[in-house]
Amino acid sequence: MSKPSLDIVVLISGSGSNLQAIIDAVDTGKLHANIKAVISNRPNVKGLERAQSAGIPAITLDHTQFASREAFDQQLILEIEQYQPELIILAGFMRILTDEFVNHFKGRMLNIHPSLLPEFRGLNTHQRALEAGVKQHGVSVHYVSNELDGGPLVLQAVIDVNALDTAESLQQRIHQQEHIIYPMAIEWVAQHRLEVIEQQVYLDKQPLESPPKWINNKLIN
Repeated sequence: MSKPSLDIVVLISGSGSNLQAIIDAVDTGKLHANIKAVISNRPNVKGLERAQSAGIPAITLDHTQFASREAFDQQLILEIEQYQPELIILAGFMRILTDEFVNHFKGRMLNIHPSLLPEFRGLNTHQRALEAGVKQHGVSVHYVSNELDGGPLVLQAVIDVNALDTAESLQQRIHQQEHIIYPMAIEWVAQHRLEVIEQQVYLDKQPLESPPKWINNKLIN
């Protein structure tokens, strides 16, 4: 019996390091997914090269060529729907999405955010974590909702903040964790282990009261 395979479309804006982690996880059999297309809102970014190198359709939809956010999102919906994905993956996609877009793909869109949500929503999370003096920092995978970085949490990775950490060192260490937990969460969807119903996440048919945490290379429920 063959493993289930999930059709996904990945949205990017830049270097695509999380995209590469997803491609690698597919290639090594850790992730049972078909990456149907990669779409960037910025032309000539590294992530598009990564897609092309992997033989994945690489599409540029330049947001600066649209008169409004709504017009861009409407065209993005049309581009995505050509591939009929079961799941949309935001991987460094630096756009605030309209309610129309989010509602269209409700329950079918994951994002990864470099903080332990609900802490430090928005930008500059590593510097803000240092300034707040937190002892632990991390990254969160969550379903996308109409609230910025506020959708239901799926999985988090946690690291200790060291006295010598800078925003740059935290970013590097968090990136390593992102590349582990994002493919893991997508695989849960592929295995039909993960779903969201009316803002409640279920893992293995059980409601998640708090997200599982990846700490020191172990999954803690």
